[in-house]
Amino acid sequence: MGLRTCFALLLLFGVHQAALASTSVFESKPDDPQAIVLKAAGDGSADDSDLIQAAIDKAGKDRKGGIVFVPSGRYRISKTIFVRSAVRIFGFGPTRPVFVLGPNTPGFTSGAATMFSFTGEDQYTVGQAAVPPPTSVPANPKIIDATSSTFYTTMANVDIEIGEGNAGATGVRNRSAQHSYLSHIDFRIGSGLAGIYQVGNYGQNLRFIGGRYGILTEKTSPAWQYTLVDSEFEGQRDAAIREHEAALTMVNVAIRNTPVGIEIDRGYGDSLWGKDVRFENVSRAGIIISNEGNVYTQVGFDNAVATNTPVFAWFRDSGRAVKAPGGHYRVKSFSYGLTLPSVGEMGRYETRADVEALRTVPPRPIRAVRLLPPVQNWVNVRSLGVKGDDKTDDTAALQRAINAHRVLYLPSGRYRVSETIKLRPDTVLIALHPSLTHIYLPDAAPAFMGIGAPKGIVESARGGSAVLSGVGLWTGTLNMRASALIWKAGPNSLVEDVKIQGGGGTYLGPGSRKIENDPKQRWDFQGPSIWVTDGGGGTFTNIWSPNTFARTGFYVSNTTTLGNVYQLSAEHHVRNEIVLDGVENWEFLAPQTEQEVRDGLDAISMEVRNSRNVLFANYHGYRVTRTLKPAAVAVKLYNSGDIRFRNVHVNAESGFQSCDYRGCGTYTRASKFPFENAIWDVTRRQEVREREFAVLNIPQVGAAAAPIPEPTSRLQKLETGFYSIGGGAVDSRGRVYFVEKHFNRIYRWSGDKGLELIADAPVEPANLAVDRSGNLLVLSHLGRDSSVYSLDPARPQEVRLIEPTLTRPRPTARTLLPGNIWINGEFRDRLNPQTYEFTTLAEMFAASVGQAKDKEYVSPDGSLVLPQFRVWNQGALDHTGWRWSDSLDTNGFVTGQLGDRVFVTNSSENKTYSGVIGKGGSLADLRVLANRGGESVAQGPDGRVYVANGHIHIYGADGSEQGRIEVPERPLQLLFGGEDKKTLFIITHRSLYATAVPAHAKH
Repeated sequence: MGLRTCFALLLLFGVHQAALASTSVFESKPDDPQAIVLKAAGDGSADDSDLIQAAIDKAGKDRKGGIVFVPSGRYRISKTIFVRSAVRIFGFGPTRPVFVLGPNTPGFTSGAATMFSFTGEDQYTVGQAAVPPPTSVPANPKIIDATSSTFYTTMANVDIEIGEGNAGATGVRNRSAQHSYLSHIDFRIGSGLAGIYQVGNYGQNLRFIGGRYGILTEKTSPAWQYTLVDSEFEGQRDAAIREHEAALTMVNVAIRNTPVGIEIDRGYGDSLWGKDVRFENVSRAGIIISNEGNVYTQVGFDNAVATNTPVFAWFRDSGRAVKAPGGHYRVKSFSYGLTLPSVGEMGRYETRADVEALRTVPPRPIRAVRLLPPVQNWVNVRSLGVKGDDKTDDTAALQRAINAHRVLYLPSGRYRVSETIKLRPDTVLIALHPSLTHIYLPDAAPAFMGIGAPKGIVESARGGSAVLSGVGLWTGTLNMRASALIWKAGPNSLVEDVKIQGGGGTYLGPGSRKIENDPKQRWDFQGPSIWVTDGGGGTFTNIWSPNTFARTGFYVSNTTTLGNVYQLSAEHHVRNEIVLDGVENWEFLAPQTEQEVRDGLDAISMEVRNSRNVLFANYHGYRVTRTLKPAAVAVKLYNSGDIRFRNVHVNAESGFQSCDYRGCGTYTRASKFPFENAIWDVTRRQEVREREFAVLNIPQVGAAAAPIPEPTSRLQKLETGFYSIGGGAVDSRGRVYFVEKHFNRIYRWSGDKGLELIADAPVEPANLAVDRSGNLLVLSHLGRDSSVYSLDPARPQEVRLIEPTLTRPRPTARTLLPGNIWINGEFRDRLNPQTYEFTTLAEMFAASVGQAKDKEYVSPDGSLVLPQFRVWNQGALDHTGWRWSDSLDTNGFVTGQLGDRVFVTNSSENKTYSGVIGKGGSLADLRVLANRGGESVAQGPDGRVYVANGHIHIYGADGSEQGRIEVPERPLQLLFGGEDKKTLFIITHRSLYATAVPAHAKH
């Protein structure tokens, strides 16, 4: 090595080492009388664990949250510190405070153990027992792990340091839902396992130094995306990030000097998206992709740069690789996953890589999200006469403060206003806790009533570089013209950590009217909560907008100014969550929507009108598991083109923690009512049936579109106009029975009589079967463990309740099994603390369906057996609660005798399996038939297997693709019936179709 090379390396090493020194972003303490200031030794020697925990407990004692300020120092801990829900920890001082785990700390030397653990609460306040996290030292049975209702929890401007001899140590268990984050933290992991174990919501300006992994994680607690911005990884022993199903979204992330950049675990996929990601000296692979040929494996990059990284992407299953074209290169774009040729077509798996060699490496972007000004520049509004006492009208005082000062700070409080607060072009308005710091309107504020254009509580000047950070905005319940925020600022502006109050996680003071069932309080009657318009743009990050009184959560109109949205949660609106109208040059990374059981029955997730050059990546369109009504589509497009969808996830499953008389656990269940389809292009009259895919490009308006698929010519619509039907079964004469649970009805269809109403008042029917005697076996939602009863179709008033009995062999009976099952171990720690391997979905599926049930329901004639599947209850145990089980959730049963091979589909994996029926409804010898599945599966009289997933896909018994049947509506259940049992009946939510078994199906 020459002197010049040595000097260059030494210079680079010196610069890099200097860069590793952390910088305090809060050099002095913000003035907040409601905050707790930690008082502990902070000398690196004394054990400060109990004092730290006491300060956090004091801040979070009323469950509404609080702020804890930690001064500079070195705070040694010896056990897990539990960060209560909505407690925010901020370090301050000339240097960041450091939380230190001393060498060889008992409990952290092996396995997986956590220094700081975010906790949850009893979401439904029904006396739920704790489901403690398994990484606590010492174990604490009273702690509830963070859940989908863990909001606002934060750690910022503190460092984590793990001493030698702590091989199982992790810095933060970061599970959480909206508005939680970690920021401005260095994780000096050293001998430890990982800096973060289990992620949640958002991370910014994080640096991970050393350790086996920087981040080691599974799915987030609410299954939302995790977004990591402006962060770095350096020198991990195995991989910078090891994860699965975290919906990992990265913006301006650098990974250096490690064998692997990002490893997706064996047997799993992820919807992973990276923008401006950099790989330097990554010796094995920039990314390891697993679980090929599965819709949940969606990987994409825009503008990744690599140096001395010989393999950009390595595929674990096939061994394929995307290799470097040289020492330095740029990946202009990369995608792997289900790729749709166009709207209206089903997808196929593709790898696309646009890679170019570089002579030199371009500089890394400084940051994607700008930093706040130093605390010493903040002017406290209380010093300027603003009260924030929930009583005083602060409009005039707050406006005067804005007019006179560029950077303003709002301590915790409720700031009541009665007119729009207008920002200057360069205003920076800062708070630290959007649940404790509100700018709000009293109800029926005169300036916001009557007919007229929406008025913002806060409005930015047009253009400029304004900043709004950490504030909660509340428009009240009766102010029909109110919008929370109208934003017209320019491309360098910033809106971050802003919560629109009125939905989940809202705590209102005495100055606000309660959110209640008051006829004067009208949902969907106010302006959009956040309205970006009139040339507005900028960066919007970590935003939560769930106000049901607003007509839209996030609305963008009339702008071509650049806009970047990172980790937006828009939820609980009646019409739509996100709307774009007349928009160009925007990117939405990790947008998430949710439709609740009451307010979201008719809402859609996104509506895009008259727009172009827009990217949606890692988009989640979710309807809650409890929802009761079908919905046609998640996204509607009007006169829009050059819209790029990357990594789309349209779903309705949910995880929850549950305890009952049989014990506690965390579980996942799926709804029967996700959005039926992902996208409807209104202009082109075409739809996207795929609900999980990696790539779809909507062409420019006017470009030729793919032809609309014609339904199979022999397909007949037999009946239509239902609310939602399902749970069908066929009797010995080939007649089809099905339920309409919403109206508590059971129907029958036959070729000679058509549609008949068999029973108009059965109790909450979910699924049916027909025994050898012709009587119906009905599975009902009623009861803690559901109920089963029998009725004679000729005398439906005569109902016979069937009690469960102990399971025993019944060789002549047919066993009923769910045809589609959702088995996913999300929200459980599946990491083996000895081997550090995760149990895969396929392994969990096999273990679950392979388990014999202890009890069963037997039809009166003994010809049918329904194993008693465990039922999980959420909420109250009466009719106001919800309950799920594999047998209740399925679209219909499949049947067979002991020893028969039957086909089932795991919707969680989107795979179709076959298995052999064993005792107690167990399935053994599982074999994958196809990497497609979801709604149902049926084997036809021709021996072929028919899978409902968007349309009907036909497979040979060997798994070979043999065709497809196009259906005008999304098929949910498939049944073979008719007099000759050769008619395929197709149940959709609203209609019943039939077709003869096709000799040659359409491809």
